[in-house]
Amino acid sequence: MSIVRWSLDDLYTSFDSEEYLADIKKLDDIIEDFTKWSDANLSSLDDPVYKIETYLKKLIDYTTLFSKLTSYPSLTTSVDAKNETALKYLDKLHSKHILTTKANIKFQNFIKSLDNLDDIIEKSPFLREHSFYLKEIELNTRYLLSEDEEIIISKMKNTGSRAWSKLQNVITSTLLVDIEIDGEIKKLPLPVVRNMAYSKDAEIRKKAYEAELNSYSKIEESSAAALNGIKGEVLTTSELRGYKSPLEETLINSRMDEETLDAMLNAIREYLPYFHKYYRKKGEMLGHKNGLPFYDIFAPIGNMDRTYTYEEARDYIVKNFRTFSDRLADFAENAFNSRWIDAEPREGKRGGAFCSNIHPIKQSRILANFSGSFDNVLTLAHELGHGYHGNCLKNESILNSRYPMPIAETASIFCETIVMNAALKEAKDEEKLNLIEKSIQDAGQVIVDIYSRFLFESELFERRKDHSLSVKELKEIMLDAQKKAYGDGLDHEYLHPYMWINKTHYYYAERNFYNFPYAFGLLFSKGLYAKYLEDGEGFVKEYDSFLRATGKNSIYDVAKIMGINVHSIDFFRSSLELIRKDIEVFIALEGATGK
Repeated sequence: MSIVRWSLDDLYTSFDSEEYLADIKKLDDIIEDFTKWSDANLSSLDDPVYKIETYLKKLIDYTTLFSKLTSYPSLTTSVDAKNETALKYLDKLHSKHILTTKANIKFQNFIKSLDNLDDIIEKSPFLREHSFYLKEIELNTRYLLSEDEEIIISKMKNTGSRAWSKLQNVITSTLLVDIEIDGEIKKLPLPVVRNMAYSKDAEIRKKAYEAELNSYSKIEESSAAALNGIKGEVLTTSELRGYKSPLEETLINSRMDEETLDAMLNAIREYLPYFHKYYRKKGEMLGHKNGLPFYDIFAPIGNMDRTYTYEEARDYIVKNFRTFSDRLADFAENAFNSRWIDAEPREGKRGGAFCSNIHPIKQSRILANFSGSFDNVLTLAHELGHGYHGNCLKNESILNSRYPMPIAETASIFCETIVMNAALKEAKDEEKLNLIEKSIQDAGQVIVDIYSRFLFESELFERRKDHSLSVKELKEIMLDAQKKAYGDGLDHEYLHPYMWINKTHYYYAERNFYNFPYAFGLLFSKGLYAKYLEDGEGFVKEYDSFLRATGKNSIYDVAKIMGINVHSIDFFRSSLELIRKDIEVFIALEGATGK
């Protein structure tokens, strides 16, 4: 098997296929019926059980078809940023989606007007199935604007934040980096150059870092304009709706309370000095006197020469997933064999990795930029974890399949942990040094770097209330955030002032503070993995039930299913303590191997 590109044929074969065009027409019919029915039925409160049931069934039909139709162009542009047909259909579909705003607002106002929603829900098995969804609507109606205002905001997003997001996606996906390789200047896609951070060659790592930073100067002004436009819109709409801040809005949408966030952040701050110790030690091992330079954060440590073909990565992941459960392994094997994965780096393809769970066809698609490193293997395992999460939810109602951001990283990091721990068990001392360092390195990204991004975004929103930020100001805020998070662990002469361009999450109006969920996911997963080691086979069944419940519970309640109290700082300390112990093992191994 060579590295394959994914197939989207189970969605549609082309934009001009009979199926795609017929479904576009069908969507128009559904929207028209949805709107007319809402206009005719949601103005009075009589017969609420029938009306809520009917509305939800119509919404399920619409959401299922809209999700399928938008997945196709969205996935197409992720690997072909300039595909004009796909971009055109995304615009068309978002314009059609706006037409449902009026019906949605009518329904939310209908729910808001009821004073006995709990009693109504109890009268219908279908409503009981969607109880959490309905109660969440009831909660969010306190932030609902008037029908006209909501429609205007929905329309303006197409020419506001969504337009800025599209621009940023195009300019970063098509950015070519000038870099000297073997005495020749080459123009390479950004993801290829960023992958050089994992090279064994110190000169290549530094050269790639410098070339990457230089390349951002080509797009810094347009990126800053996009970021200011998006964050300005978020502040405006958040304030209009009555949220205290975009962070409060994110917490509510994440089904996480402030008590959980504070417990986690306080624990993280307590443990930052241990990460600083790790970074200083790694810097010393690489010959640096003033801390670790940013370009060496991902430098390999220890003598592990393993590289993987795509086939070897597949076999290794499936084999180790099977130690947890056949269901997980079979899912991963099917994802590889069914061409659900696009793994080849190429021009026009976005960087990084993601998994898109496509509920209407009960499948997933995974984007990666695979170049053969063990880190790439871990990334595939991570994204397959997202896919497995979606697989556990595939038979739930589509309205119960959306899980919040912090829980979103749980299954993915859990799967990463399975593969990492398997590699550690079979490793020799020098390989173990490499793997433990890699594990700590990844934890540092999710705890320390994520914390720097949280600090950056908090400050960005605060200043954006007053003015549009210049490129210079954005770079200064990012550097300050990195200094606070990384402390004396990094060499302050070599940080990454352009991380605000590199991270795509900043450029989506619906993904504010898409940083702390990763930290929660790591620490929650570590707690879950420790529980798995204690409980064994019984945990596997509990785990699948837990994943199925993530679409219809708050984070606090879904954690209780696994016996975890996320309000307790001690829970987060216990997970961070596992990382601290790894840091001590790493330092001891470094001494033992003389490296």
